Amino acid sequence: MTIKEKFTVIEDLRDQSYVAYPLCDVLIIVMCGVLCGLDQLCDIVTYAENKAVFLKKTFNIEKIPSKATFSRILNMVDSEKIGEVIFEIMRENFEAIGDIIAVDGKAIRSTSQKGKPHSALQILSAYLTESGITLGQRSIHEKTNEIPVFQEMLEMLDVKGKTITADALHCQKKTCEKIIQKGGDYVFGLKENQGNLYDDVKLFIESENCQEDIETFSTLEKSHGRFEKRECYLVKDITWLVEGEKWAGITCVFAVKRTIETKHKTTQETCFYISSLETSPENLLTIVREHWKIESLHWMLDVVFSEDACQLKSDNAQKVLDVFRKLGILAHRTYLKKKNKKKSVKQNLLQCLLNERVLCAVIGNL
Repeated sequence: MTIKEKFTVIEDLRDQSYVAYPLCDVLIIVMCGVLCGLDQLCDIVTYAENKAVFLKKTFNIEKIPSKATFSRILNMVDSEKIGEVIFEIMRENFEAIGDIIAVDGKAIRSTSQKGKPHSALQILSAYLTESGITLGQRSIHEKTNEIPVFQEMLEMLDVKGKTITADALHCQKKTCEKIIQKGGDYVFGLKENQGNLYDDVKLFIESENCQEDIETFSTLEKSHGRFEKRECYLVKDITWLVEGEKWAGITCVFAVKRTIETKHKTTQETCFYISSLETSPENLLTIVREHWKIESLHWMLDVVFSEDACQLKSDNAQKVLDVFRKLGILAHRTYLKKKNKKKSVKQNLLQCLLNERVLCAVIGNL
């Protein structure tokens, strides 16, 4: 099945007697524009107008819609269904290896209302870190927050045998319970939002009298004159933990201390965690580092694909472009790895814009 045929399963909500531009054609054009690094709708339309011959030959697209038509269609299309189809394409065409699912939210800053920075559209994503596959996502509306949305998203995720990682906001008893009930494990950050739990863990790990109860592991890396040391302090015996029984599946607590030394200064940061895993401090340190990959994904969306600069007024249209960008990151990384090329994703975006053969090769992975 071609990529265009895969898009035909998405229901077109328009009155079909008035449809001049098939929905799958519009989505193909958007996909091509995103794969070429275009972040504004007007640029995607200009690209399509200049690549009309290529689009007709490659995808049998007869006519190019105007910007107003693009905007109208993206405003009304079922963005949730488009997300489902694209995430299914990821699972079908890319090897879904790894057992760590990182969950994190990201705001699209350009969608915020003037004077209301917290009104920006936020998207909570579940990301299979080793494969780079987005397994699912949910939008967070202004009148709610990440916590219930994450718990709702857990209902549709297959987490059996997986380890779920998230920041301290999601260190919630109900969330832990849902993950354990579904056969998964968790590693959650721990901060003052959990009051006594945070204080107890911090006090125990930092106490000189408890050092014999702590397992440790450390790594040291040097890069461009910068030294980075990571140390994990693991406590497996948590019988001392007040109200520990209220946290479903909890087996250990641990801390990760990060020390960065450069020529001019040294910085230190210590973060605390709870987990349901029975494992080593070495593995826990690896899991914490794996979680950073979803933050890297969000960095790519902003810095390489300019998501925060995308001037689309419709949240629905923003959601559509967001899932295409995530597909684009995975497709470009896969292409570069297969070709053993040392270019960056940003450089390959430009190659797709300039060279139709490269674009077709990237799309060929889909």
